[in-house]
Amino acid sequence: MVEDDLWARIEPLLPLWPERSPGPKPVDDRLCLQGILSVLHQGIAWQLLPLELGFGSGQTCWRRLDRWQKAGVFKQLHRILLAELNAAGELDWSRACMDGSRPREKGGAATGPSPVDRRKTGSKHHLICDGKGTPLHVITTAANVNDITQTLNLVDGIPPVAGRPGRPRRRPESVLGDKTYDSKAARRELWHRRIQPVISRTGAPNIKGLGKLRYVIEQTFALLHQFKRLAVRWERRLEIHDAFVSLGCSLICWRRLKKTRS
Repeated sequence: MVEDDLWARIEPLLPLWPERSPGPKPVDDRLCLQGILSVLHQGIAWQLLPLELGFGSGQTCWRRLDRWQKAGVFKQLHRILLAELNAAGELDWSRACMDGSRPREKGGAATGPSPVDRRKTGSKHHLICDGKGTPLHVITTAANVNDITQTLNLVDGIPPVAGRPGRPRRRPESVLGDKTYDSKAARRELWHRRIQPVISRTGAPNIKGLGKLRYVIEQTFALLHQFKRLAVRWERRLEIHDAFVSLGCSLICWRRLKKTRS
């Protein structure tokens, strides 16, 4: 079920239907969202959505998801929830953590041979989170894309987060990464953005205590891949998969926001 408080944040973001649209009356948006969440949580095929629950057919929910993704609904929802967490003082801007993880893959765009799974075709999630593990931005690429190539894309992809007096914030004070992110060019660009790179150097001992600080991102990946539709990528269209990713990040933020108010 879609909680009332969450629906109150989503409903204003949804594009309106034309008053004189042809065909039968469309299925209620809230019911379609419940069907989409069922697919996200359970990882079931669209055609297996039970019609008796009133969600409409799987094709109806899929089309609604596609329509909402094109309207930017889920990215806006993620930004709104980040702003509310920021206003509550629940975002740790002192550091951000980066890492990559590979979901299992069934094919589609942004795929490539996995270097760690016998070159099976797959995708990769690149994630940056704040110091408390709240997801800030996720990029989906082919499995053979090196982490270092996405460093600046992750940092620059953090949305402007409001919620505090002054300009919306989108830059952490430091960025933590393992040796896969070691690059002089990336360090230089991070310093240029006034971000301190805390990245272990190749061929040198790991920075003491870095693993403990970066552990939060492993927890975030675990939370993200608890959504079975993200643990295995079924969507051949990248934008549909990214819609599920944004929705998953929003749900993680929503759970944390509820904890602050309980």
